Amino acid sequence: MTKNLLIVESPAKAKTIEGYPGKDFLVKSSYGHIRDLIKTDNAIDIKNNFKQQYEVPADKTAVVNELKKLAKTAETVWLASDEDREGEAISWHLFETLDLKDDQTKRIVFHEITKKAILKAIESPRKINYNLVNAQQARRVLDRLVGFELSPVLWKKVKPSLSAGRVQSVAVRLIVDREREINKFTSQAAFKVVAIFSTDQKKEIFRADLNARFDTSAEAEAFLKAGINALYTVKSLDTRPAKRSPAAPFTTSTLQQEASRKLGFSVARTMSVAQKLYESGKISYMRTDSVNLSDTALDAAAAEIRLAYGDKYHQLRKYKTKSAGAQEAHEAIRPTAFDQHTTEGDSSEKRLYELIWKRSIASQMSDAQLEKTIVSVASTNSPDIFTATGEVVKFDGFLTVYMESTDDENAEETQDGLLPPLSIGQKLHLNEITATEKFTYPPARYTEASLVKKLEELGIGRPSTYAPTISTIQKRGYVIKEDRQGRERPVNIIRLRNNQVAAEVKTETTGAEKSKMFPTDIGTVVNDFLVENFKVILDYNFTAQVEKEFDEIAEGKIQWTSMLKDFYKPFHKTVEKTIDNSERASGERILGTDPVSGKPVSVRIGRFGPLAQIGETVEGSEEKPRFASLRKDQSIETISLEDALDLFKLPMSIGEYKGSEIIVAVGRFGPYIKFNEQFISIPRSEDPLKVDLERAIALIKEKEVADAPVAFYNGKPVTKGKGRFGPFIKYEGIYVNVPRAYNFDALSQKDIDELIGKKL
Repeated sequence: MTKNLLIVESPAKAKTIEGYPGKDFLVKSSYGHIRDLIKTDNAIDIKNNFKQQYEVPADKTAVVNELKKLAKTAETVWLASDEDREGEAISWHLFETLDLKDDQTKRIVFHEITKKAILKAIESPRKINYNLVNAQQARRVLDRLVGFELSPVLWKKVKPSLSAGRVQSVAVRLIVDREREINKFTSQAAFKVVAIFSTDQKKEIFRADLNARFDTSAEAEAFLKAGINALYTVKSLDTRPAKRSPAAPFTTSTLQQEASRKLGFSVARTMSVAQKLYESGKISYMRTDSVNLSDTALDAAAAEIRLAYGDKYHQLRKYKTKSAGAQEAHEAIRPTAFDQHTTEGDSSEKRLYELIWKRSIASQMSDAQLEKTIVSVASTNSPDIFTATGEVVKFDGFLTVYMESTDDENAEETQDGLLPPLSIGQKLHLNEITATEKFTYPPARYTEASLVKKLEELGIGRPSTYAPTISTIQKRGYVIKEDRQGRERPVNIIRLRNNQVAAEVKTETTGAEKSKMFPTDIGTVVNDFLVENFKVILDYNFTAQVEKEFDEIAEGKIQWTSMLKDFYKPFHKTVEKTIDNSERASGERILGTDPVSGKPVSVRIGRFGPLAQIGETVEGSEEKPRFASLRKDQSIETISLEDALDLFKLPMSIGEYKGSEIIVAVGRFGPYIKFNEQFISIPRSEDPLKVDLERAIALIKEKEVADAPVAFYNGKPVTKGKGRFGPFIKYEGIYVNVPRAYNFDALSQKDIDELIGKKL
């Protein structure tokens, strides 16, 4: 007989906790949720106060049966799922499914998985908090209702197999709206003027910016010409003390943002790695919107700072959470042991842990003390002033450990370096003045992290929802995250040097994107349809208000069923009205007329994705429209008539090689070359219409080398390659995945025999 059965969500968590409470405790895992709403549309009985029907999934039956047996023989069952609303709901599901009795069940929560925290939690158990359970139920039921009722509308009015969701649709709207802002943006150019001066004595060089910009090259050139033979002196010198303070400890959102900026992690990867660190007892709970640190944590941080850096580096700071809805946790994300500057584990765990440690420690360190100097330089030939700014760190404080990054990609470089000793009235030597054409930038596309930041600013979602929301909109094909190459543009530069003015033209790359979120055509069409027909659901303020109501349910201020009734009645009416009255949506655009046939050219969403069309379907006519799929880098919103007509030039024969015809075409997976029944991909960076015979032959030869046998098995050739699911070898039409344990670049005959043998 088990005296105490303690149930947590994950096996990793159970393994860490095992042994902490003592020999009278058996620690087991529920492996996450043990039951969920049934899959059919009658999971929620709307007329019966939104009563739910749950089921235990087949893959959880064995776990539930084992826990039931153990619970029956235990004196006390301790429910130790996470401390947020979802964790509370898991405890409730365990209570109901395992048929637990109230007097034998205790609920405990802890913010970190350490022996001290576990023992403290056992000393102060509580009952299940049904306000938190109801808040989670309200979210689950509302989101199921929205998804189940909106999705069929999309199937009928847009395209089969689509789906919608309360938070995911708003996230897609943000990305679509941003894309349209960018498409409408017109870049403006102006000339920025920078001078390089040096002192007469030591010839120390520094840079200064003109406090004005010029709209045209003529104005910039006139200014530079006026600078010929001018004299330059230090007009003013202002030196003042300044300070820089550390950022607050991490919340879920700020951790996701900083891990993206500093480590290049996706939001999902950050949360996955953080979960491992939490479950192994290395950091506190990773789903939180609180910046508060406990007194115990503050004391531990102070002790480590004094030991590692000295007393003068410590400064006690207590941060307050600004978010009004910060209900789900009581502490920021921090290490459980501040004296552990790093940790064991894989590279991702180590890097994320060190980031959390640095941010937490820095938050309790002294301000950085700076000295800021602003120098004004006057010219005898112009009233305009050049300004130089210098910054000297007098005491590094928290900067010795950590400096927060920013999302501002388009910020211009500033000097803020060390200036030479200068005095008012001092004469300066002009090395050169350069006027460079600078362009204004459109708003930046969202990264995963900056999208999380925006959702948080708008009050949409909570710490537990950010990662799944961003994963969902990508899985559904509404948004794609990718890199895109920039394009080159000319930049005019005018330079005054040695009393001579000269102009030159250089090129710069603009519009290059790294891991940015782009709306797909289907994402844009679905968004427009929902915005037009379900304005309330897609309204940012409404979505944020729903989150506030979930908070009020968690606080016991309102009834969850009342909140759902107020939402569902008008929502359901809108669904019925939209199915009956709205038109089908395809995002169709008429681009113009085909100069050859005189027929209209249009683009729209088709059954297999975005397409261009020449002509129309006319009843009774045998002549059918012509269709061509858009390329992956094209959009129905922005494609031009010329680009659409180009699509109909493919497939196109470009010549022969070894007696066989070479055809360039575009398929569902992008542009390709067809040669001797082979399909050879054309790199996405290349325009298929510009692939000539020479380039095609080069791609064919590359493919021949890649497809050459790397070994033989039973006397027959074995080739290798890399596909969607990783590296593979191919034998007699059979694909065999190559696990990481093998060195793919140096597979031996023994490796190949082993891999194929296992497969066969």
